[in-house]
Amino acid sequence: MTTNARLRALVELADTGSVRAAAQRLVVTEASVSAAISALAAEVGVPLLDRDGRGVRLTAAGRRYVDYARRILGLHEEALAAARSEADPEHGTLRLAAVTTAGEHLLPTLLASFRAEYPAVVLGLEVAQRGAVWPKLAYHEVDLVVAGRPPDDGPMWVRAVRPNSLVVVGSPELAATFDPAAATWLLREPESGIRATTTALLSALEVDPPRLTLGSHGAVVAAAVAGLGVTLVSLPAVHGHLESGALVQLAVPGTPLRRPWHVVSQPAPTATTELFVRHLLAHGELGWRAPGSPGAPEDPAADSRAATAART
Repeated sequence: MTTNARLRALVELADTGSVRAAAQRLVVTEASVSAAISALAAEVGVPLLDRDGRGVRLTAAGRRYVDYARRILGLHEEALAAARSEADPEHGTLRLAAVTTAGEHLLPTLLASFRAEYPAVVLGLEVAQRGAVWPKLAYHEVDLVVAGRPPDDGPMWVRAVRPNSLVVVGSPELAATFDPAAATWLLREPESGIRATTTALLSALEVDPPRLTLGSHGAVVAAAVAGLGVTLVSLPAVHGHLESGALVQLAVPGTPLRRPWHVVSQPAPTATTELFVRHLLAHGELGWRAPGSPGAPEDPAADSRAATAART
């Protein structure tokens, strides 16, 4: 019989790439992981793993099965949280995920406000790049995502939006001679949403300047302060640097870009999730609004997609 422990072993192996690493994460023996996956394969009726040199890799069937395993595990956790929070939302669990900039600059104030009013809610927060947070919602591994534009596919519900502007910044020394086509542009990691937006901006400007990729939001901002180049960044994330004069905003055609923040939940959220959404919408000082309400920001990218869909 399939158990959560067996499914978890398969998911951890898929994430880590080896039986040893999966066993270390689960704090079990390698033999236990191998036995769990062998039992799953026997139940499914097809091999889930192939030998790959001295290691193993998922077969095509294994990769397909692990997607369902993630959903099953996520749904089970969500079901437990939903049942418990239905009885008492103020003592429930809330699992959040946020992209790096939101996690560093929006969530601390938001969570502090919520915790002050509902101290018994158990909060969990994962901060990751855009490419990692949205699958967590799709797999029911989190209840809410705080990020920029949601993906076009998948059953998701935008619950709140907040204004956000993207601007180009650099050190004061670069400002006098700044040329978008010649300056070095500092980029985030490959799966970052703001990296994709930067690439689209440069394409729209029809320029191909030098690029330097760094591994995090903090590294990009620090590099800009040090004078290594310029970067496109969320305005609130560099407010302090602009106030101090360590960075200056640079004039680039097409900027500032309006890219609102979104709070997104599953279509059937838990009672504790609803409690959190009501809280952030009730406290205007936090800056969040219901989509389509007076004062709510519009997303030009979303409007463009809707217009394209209407024409096709």
